[in-house]
Amino acid sequence: MIRYNPKTEEGLNTNQVDYRIKHGQVNYNCNVKTKTIGQIIFYNVFTLFNMLNLALGLLILWVRSYKNLLFLGVVLCNTLISIVQEIRSKRIVDKLSILSNSKVQVIRNSELLDIDMDKVVLDDIVIYKRGSQIVADSKILSGVVEVNESLISGEEEPITKKEGDYLYSGSFIVSGKCTSKIERVGKDSYASKITTEAKYVKKVNSEIMKTLKRIIKIISIIIVPIGIVLFFRQYSIANNIADSVVNSVAAIIGMIPEGLVLLTSTVLAVSIIRLSKKRVLVQQLYCIETLARVDTICLDKTGTLTEGSMKVSDVIVLNDKYDYKSILSAMSRELVDDNATMDAISKEFNSKTNYTFIDKESFSSEKKYSSVTFKEGKYILGAPEILDNSENMKNLIDKYSDYRLVLLKNNEDNIALILLKDKIRFKASSTLDYLRKEGVDIKIISGDNEKIITRIAKRLNFKDIKCIDMSKNKTNKINQIANEYNIFARVSPEQKRDLIKALKENGHTVAMTGDGVNDVLALKEADCSIAMATGADAARNVSELVLLNSDFDSIPKIVEEGRRTINNIERSASLFLTKTTYATLLAIIFLFVPMNYPFEPIQLSLVSALTIGIPAFILALEPNHDIIKGNFFLNVLRKSLPGGLTIVINVVSVMVFSQVFKINPDEISTMAVILVAITGFILLYKICYKFNTIRLILFTSLIAIFAICIVGLRSIFEMVALDPILVVYILLVFVLDIGLFNMLSNICEKKLFKYKEKIIK
Repeated sequence: MIRYNPKTEEGLNTNQVDYRIKHGQVNYNCNVKTKTIGQIIFYNVFTLFNMLNLALGLLILWVRSYKNLLFLGVVLCNTLISIVQEIRSKRIVDKLSILSNSKVQVIRNSELLDIDMDKVVLDDIVIYKRGSQIVADSKILSGVVEVNESLISGEEEPITKKEGDYLYSGSFIVSGKCTSKIERVGKDSYASKITTEAKYVKKVNSEIMKTLKRIIKIISIIIVPIGIVLFFRQYSIANNIADSVVNSVAAIIGMIPEGLVLLTSTVLAVSIIRLSKKRVLVQQLYCIETLARVDTICLDKTGTLTEGSMKVSDVIVLNDKYDYKSILSAMSRELVDDNATMDAISKEFNSKTNYTFIDKESFSSEKKYSSVTFKEGKYILGAPEILDNSENMKNLIDKYSDYRLVLLKNNEDNIALILLKDKIRFKASSTLDYLRKEGVDIKIISGDNEKIITRIAKRLNFKDIKCIDMSKNKTNKINQIANEYNIFARVSPEQKRDLIKALKENGHTVAMTGDGVNDVLALKEADCSIAMATGADAARNVSELVLLNSDFDSIPKIVEEGRRTINNIERSASLFLTKTTYATLLAIIFLFVPMNYPFEPIQLSLVSALTIGIPAFILALEPNHDIIKGNFFLNVLRKSLPGGLTIVINVVSVMVFSQVFKINPDEISTMAVILVAITGFILLYKICYKFNTIRLILFTSLIAIFAICIVGLRSIFEMVALDPILVVYILLVFVLDIGLFNMLSNICEKKLFKYKEKIIK
């Protein structure tokens, strides 16, 4: 590789920069990638069920039963809604993902330029000063700076760097100014070496997705062979291709739970939109569900629980003959760019003074103090254990051990002891209280030292603190340690990941919050990862959720949104699977029964729309913050089986009744449709109970629409008027259905609960 050694006052020339860009020796710009609109349309149009529905539609078209093509209209609407919702979500995600792109000062062609961080190339001469973020690994050529490497190591204490030292990408300058040369970019940088380990496809931990895949897999396996065999069976009975095609298509479309997939993606898309209004960026669709199921949350301290800044809590006056407020105000004016401690003092003490400045000595992590010389005297600010080793000072340090201490003194006297505290994020304490009440186990994992983390934990009302310094841990009992302790200090990036993995192996669903490069491996390993927008790019890019306002208080809102999503999808999914259950069982039964299948596609489209499709989508958007209980698949099965079995029993009873009383096929079909609708409304009643205004209007409107269709529009839906004796039979079955439905519900509840473990496995 060709390396350049440009003069610091000249930098690289245009030809050298072009060479670097041509050979890919330039900083990477890692943004959240979303599907293109073309990809969204493609993946929503060319689905297994859409292709199957298209084939069925072509068959109906072939036999010229045009009115039975109505189900394609439902498929088209489902597809369009899904596309529109996903595009809308994409636009929101893209808009929220445009995070600030830092500018960097470089010298090129002897000119000082401000360029985007992703345009920096290898061997560029870069100027860093206070507040600058290190965009690529650099070597200092001149100058002295204080560097905060907390996003890399987790350690908040600044480190002094001078000529010949390396600055690592992800850290930032606390004080001073330096000229440096870019030594590593892209995959060769320190941050990239850590994040490279996180570059794998993360398996989504979603019960909803697993359940949907399981259902689709089962239906995909059985639907084609059942459809083919049923067609030949119907043809052998009717000896009519058109009728056989129509009957077989009706059976097959009943088995397809296409609306369930749409419902899930739509509800999750709506959740993304809702959370975006609360400044939460959702980068992975199913993570909303995962967070709602979390039982253990691991928190990084710096940038998550704290803001990474300090504030003055109190001042202990040690010698009242000095005006400490005026002295601190004068010093803060001269040391305004010194460090985070001085920033806190500057905000607290900023009154006007008449002190005459002579000289100053900036703070460094080596000497642990700074000083300012005025005409009125020299004053020193620094660590009390360094500036005074007397027994009295040791007692004061022990007494105020919960604070970060700074001593103000001159050459003769100790003047005041300033008590500082890390600034806790707004409502962090109340958020942790919320999580505790919800049964979530809270652990702090940080690269900082044990004393600092314990001090923060006490302020956050941690009980039964059990802290371990992981830098001193030499055992391999990581699974035991992960469960036994709730605070982990001096944790390396690899240890963070191992702790998350151990908690998962111990049966926990784990969330991780973080903002630094040192958190990347753990964030990627967690079931649900949450990053702060103010953190490192790498942390944001591997996380499923990004808090754009870096507000930890957003966590309860996400949990509540997840509960609404899961509970409502679970409730609505039971409606869709009721149809799949009875349609599949009836298709199998009619493989052996020498009778025509009693439904046509247009009839099932009507019943499905009124008892499943419309109510499912409306109910799925209701508020619902109930605690999630049980297994998703099991809960849906419990609710859908009673309705499905009731409908099967009803249809079979109609077939038996028709054989005894010689009812014609049109009356059989009409009775079967009405009984399917009645059972659907019984299930809907149970789901809607207790009724509110929306549910009452929904329920009564759907019944009214169905009544209008079977009375005034029955010719469109291939139904006929029934004799009074058949109406009485339907009313009798309706009464019996209520008891039958409740009986089957009780049986399913007890049997499914008994064999719960077997079903889940």
